[in-house]
Formats: sequence, structure tokens, C-alpha cells
Amino acid sequence: MQKISCQVSKIESLTKVISRVVLTPNTPLEFIAGQYLQVVMGEADKRPFSIANAPKKDGSIELHIGAEPGNQYAGQVLEKMHTEGKVDVEGGLGEAYLKKICQHPIILVAGGTGFSYTLSILQKLLSEPINAPIYLYWGTRSLNDMYAFNELNTLAETHKDFTFVPVIETPDSDWQGKTGWVHQAVLNDFANLSDYKVFVAGRFEMAKVVRTDFCAQGLLEKNLYGDAYAFI
Repeated sequence: MQKISCQVSKIESLTKVISRVVLTPNTPLEFIAGQYLQVVMGEADKRPFSIANAPKKDGSIELHIGAEPGNQYAGQVLEKMHTEGKVDVEGGLGEAYLKKICQHPIILVAGGTGFSYTLSILQKLLSEPINAPIYLYWGTRSLNDMYAFNELNTLAETHKDFTFVPVIETPDSDWQGKTGWVHQAVLNDFANLSDYKVFVAGRFEMAKVVRTDFCAQGLLEKNLYGDAYAFI
């Protein structure tokens, strides 16, 4: 594990409560798509965030940090970045990364800012010849929370083997897409998951349900990846 100092190159709002942060490491941070880093707030205070991009030639690192009112855990990290303009990070961490491009079709399942984890993997998958279909199911409370909606639709138009499925929990009356829980949308669309690899990021509660319900629908547990499964 590496500990590296980073300059905070950019902080911009994606929604009212989610910020996009771009870090420029003083020395390259080695990581694999799907890994995360820890922002070092103190010797015994290290806070994990998914890396929201595949490795880039310029070495920059993107984070999507959700800090709703009262969320000091993330809010204090953003405040430090704003006021100091630099942070120390440790990474790359996690075993739920994309180990290699495979022949299996892949389903990426994201809840809320868990999208950042799936975005890193998606970027890596789309950067190389696609050998099997790729699906991204992203669930948010409202369409306004789905900050990469247009970007993902454009990617789906560009890459014929990539399908983006947005799922809105509480949609407006004119929403024509899928509604409800994101994991249930996957279960409704795939009767048998035995041939798939699944990467999931979201609340622990969602990860638990995904493991139970997807494996009951044929998914092999060895083909299920997510950082949550190191803890639950």
C-alpha cells in the first residue's frame, strides 16, 4: 500500500450533495480499476472512497464524494480539501477490482455514489475490445441524482455491446424507465445469472440482498465482486 501526497486540482458540484474531486498525486498512485483509496485525516483516521476512474496516463484520480447535511464523515474530508488544497491518500486498496477482461457478460450494479466504483470498471472495459455484453444498472432516488445520465446514454449509443439501465426509486410522473430497487430491476431482466460476472457497489444492506437474491437466481458466488463482501 502506498501513501502519497496529492494536490486538489478541482472540486465541482455534481448534485446538491455530491462533489467531483480531481486529485493530482505528487508521485503516481498505482491502482487497478475497481480499487479504492483512503484519505488520511489522521494516523488513526483514514476514510475510504472509491476511485471513479480507470488508471490514466496523466495519473489524475477522480472521486465522487456524497456529503448530505449532517454527514461529517465525508463533509470533513471535503472541508479539508477546500481549505488545505492537498491531502495524503493510501491505495490502491480492495480485492473487488477488475482482474482481467473476460469472456463472461458483465453486470455492474450501483446504488447512489456507488456508481463511482462501477464507472472505474466501465472505463477500463470500454477502453479495450469488448468480448461480451456489459450492462450497467444504476439506481438513484431521483433523476436529478443521476449526474452522469447523459454521459452514460452517449456511451451506450457509441458502444453497441454496452447497455445502460437507469432505475429511479421515486420518479416524476413523466418518467418512462424502470422504477423501484436497482437490484430488483436486474432480477426482473435476467432469469438465469449463471453465466454472468457481477460487480456491485452501494449500501451494505443492498450488497447483502444482491448476494442472497442473485445467487438464488443462478449467480455463482465466486463471480460476485464488491468491497462490501470483505465485511459482510
